[in-house]
Amino acid sequence: MDLNSLYRQSKIWKSTPKMPALFLGHGSPMNAIDDNPFVQGFKTITKKIPTPKAILCISAHWETKGTKVTAMKMPRTIHDFGGFPKALYDIQYPAPGSPELAKETAQLMAPLSVTMDYDWGLDHGAWSVIKHLYPEANIPVIQMSLDYTQGPEYHFTLGQKLRVLRHKGILIIGSGNMVHNLRRLHFSLNQGYDWALEARAFINNKIVLRDFKSLFDYHSNKALQLAIPTPEHFLPLLYTLALQETDHDHLSLFNDDLVMGSISMTSVFID
Repeated sequence: MDLNSLYRQSKIWKSTPKMPALFLGHGSPMNAIDDNPFVQGFKTITKKIPTPKAILCISAHWETKGTKVTAMKMPRTIHDFGGFPKALYDIQYPAPGSPELAKETAQLMAPLSVTMDYDWGLDHGAWSVIKHLYPEANIPVIQMSLDYTQGPEYHFTLGQKLRVLRHKGILIIGSGNMVHNLRRLHFSLNQGYDWALEARAFINNKIVLRDFKSLFDYHSNKALQLAIPTPEHFLPLLYTLALQETDHDHLSLFNDDLVMGSISMTSVFID
């Protein structure tokens, strides 16, 4: 389906100048309450983004069979982690939802059948970073799930169907980590393992060259196999990259660093 056809289907949200799109390396849930260079990077990038009408987030932390979108009016704040300080569990991010945007998003996915979800809410892949972008929680937020039965090309194609929302005042955020291997964490290591550095360099290079299809085979070498042992933190990146419409879209990296040996905080800004 071409972009003009999608425009005709998108009737709820009035046309606006094209919104940027983001992939955010969210890292540890502690980034929700820490004040560090990565958090400052999130806050700085917000200054380059017009105030959105709503936010659509694709988070690494919501995997389902099939595709779902949150459709409740007031999504709950989900603390989907364990072993952290009480201050982290006390955080609430009471942003409203948007049943209208949920329906619009589902329509754009046609002929795919998308389920309206009234149980999930906002997981920490969403709220732990969005709270730094919009601390007043006054922008409606919905989430779209990752279908764990599907491969990278499938998810990239779905991301392309969301492009029209950039012209409707919607900020689309993919939230995950390009390099994410929790089994190899080294808490006292303030840089990346050699394989993590190699994987980050490979992925960054493909992004800068706009060679996105090369990223579909994310296990093409040993470094990538170690960097992406499971796909859920990598796939949100593909949704963001799929939102680039032309080579005239500007694409840049920020927060481009590795922590604890095996986590890349690298984030992407498209405008």
